[in-house]
Amino acid sequence: MDVLLVVIFALSGRSSHEESLTVGGVFTTAWPFLVALAAGWLLTRNWLRPVRLWPNGVCIWLITVAGGMALRILSGETAAVPFVIVATVVLGVFLLGQRGIAVLVARRTVKH
Repeated sequence: MDVLLVVIFALSGRSSHEESLTVGGVFTTAWPFLVALAAGWLLTRNWLRPVRLWPNGVCIWLITVAGGMALRILSGETAAVPFVIVATVVLGVFLLGQRGIAVLVARRTVKH
């Protein structure tokens, strides 16, 4: 789910700026965040508890944003302050939101 949400983030960003929505174009925007996401998963060993909001989800979110921005800059792309703010908020809503929803669904399922 995290990978899909990062790709949706890249698609929506490119779409809102009227940039090419080709596979290559979306990959160009998404790859730094996907690599950082993978690092976050490895560092938190998230496969053991994939919907855990704290600390896994929060760490994955922060690693994805910070690592994605660092990789963008290292690859010659920009990371303007408005982009950093939007990416932080959107990826936070996506990566934390889906975990929060999963926890709520699991709790409701257990109660019934």
